Amino acid sequence: MKTQKQHISKSHDVKASLPILKIENLKKTFGQNEVLKGFNLELYEGENLVIMGKSGSGKSVMIKCLIGLMEADSGYIEIMGHDLMALNRAELDELRTEVGFLFQGSALYDSMTVRENLEFPLRRHKHKFGIVDETTPLVEEALENVGLLDAINLMPAELSGGMKRRIALARTLILKPKIILYDEPTSGLDPITSKEIIELMRNIQKQYKTSSLIITHDVDCARVVAERMILLVDGINYAEGTFNDLAASKDKKIKAFFKQ
Repeated sequence: MKTQKQHISKSHDVKASLPILKIENLKKTFGQNEVLKGFNLELYEGENLVIMGKSGSGKSVMIKCLIGLMEADSGYIEIMGHDLMALNRAELDELRTEVGFLFQGSALYDSMTVRENLEFPLRRHKHKFGIVDETTPLVEEALENVGLLDAINLMPAELSGGMKRRIALARTLILKPKIILYDEPTSGLDPITSKEIIELMRNIQKQYKTSSLIITHDVDCARVVAERMILLVDGINYAEGTFNDLAASKDKKIKAFFKQ
């Protein structure tokens, strides 16, 4: 078992490769509130890594620091060999095309159709694909991958919560990122829709060979998708291991995550 000073077995074979994403000693404080106190993680190519933490534990702060929406007080973040904190705005923007981010609230543009929502990143990130004159093939491919091609001309207000989450994932996929960050992908969804989203996440990883970092407090989601898990407790990576290893722990702080 890995707590701050102990290590759990690392059975996943991706560890033979170098990490595609790395966080070292990340710290973030708001006033007197120390949210992150030296958090560490490594994500490997093709891996599904789940980060679990209770509400207010710093999961969202960590992921915002990871994509440059929030500046950490100190620490080191490396994505695909790039020191995130050393990048200028243009370089960070370019790197973001390789890192898809599925927002918890889907973050679709209400005034745009589904098609227009998916076309937006293609037009914003021209340096990756150049000027795309005909966006329809890329839009349709992304929508087919999430099973919602028929929704191409709908407005976000016409979509259910699960459909919005799928469209948001399609918008992420359209740039063909190497890494996908999921922020509470099943939050606010009913059990049946949650299972559909979880299965979709697994299919996406298999099809695109993406590396996925999944932030969640949903034990069922973690059980299905996690190849490895890190528990964020007291601002640090308190424990690490497979779902079964952690679920079998006698540590009270770890057991609290798995009580139903």
